[in-house]
Amino acid sequence: MGVSSAESLSVFFPACNEQDIIGDTVESARTVLAGLTGDFEIIVVDDGSADRTAAIVEGIAARDERVRLVRHGRNRGYGAALRSGFASARKQLVFFSDADGQFDLAELPGLLALLSKATVVLGYRIRRSDPPHRLVIAKVYNLIIRAVFGLRVRDIDCAYKLFRRDVLREVSLESNGAFISSELLIKLRRRGVAMVELGVHHYPRTTGVSKGATVGVILKTVRDIIRLKLGLPLNPRAQAVGDGGEG
Repeated sequence: MGVSSAESLSVFFPACNEQDIIGDTVESARTVLAGLTGDFEIIVVDDGSADRTAAIVEGIAARDERVRLVRHGRNRGYGAALRSGFASARKQLVFFSDADGQFDLAELPGLLALLSKATVVLGYRIRRSDPPHRLVIAKVYNLIIRAVFGLRVRDIDCAYKLFRRDVLREVSLESNGAFISSELLIKLRRRGVAMVELGVHHYPRTTGVSKGATVGVILKTVRDIIRLKLGLPLNPRAQAVGDGGEG
């Protein structure tokens, strides 16, 4: 199923040091999206990469105006990259996934088909292709978020999510770290936004290095959980998702 003729689609990928895969990721997205809609854009949010990630995207963008690069001068974190992606999206529908090749954009039509039932469609990994320690951490994390905030979704951090852009304007996101997906879904749920879920395939990483599940990331996430539960600001300098991209 393609995008409704009355709707347009933004797809963005947060990326950090993904020079070996980013070209393939963008080219694959171009192919898939061309078969879904005539009005789309592809955004890569380069979060301070030290390699050629940005240069590769710039090369593609020079040949195709539908491809854009949003670049952070330094590494700001996964949450900051997502916030920049949301803020930069111009189309009516907004989808994001990771740039590391662990998801297949060919499964996006399944999410689009569910927009008739909800304004947010969440992918969940049918079988997660990650090391055992990451699977354990993810399981514990999902249980903690469910217990603390009452958020009941299968796979909070699955980087395969689709939104109607208007609903993103209803929430102000603050987290710069891995808590960003939880923060977004918690705030949307509090506003009564309808969400549905769909299983998607997850593939082993073949290039690059995972940036998640480090001690620093975990500690920052714990801090964000506590602050959101207490109603404290997570990041006083953060801006609403529709306020514009970050430089």
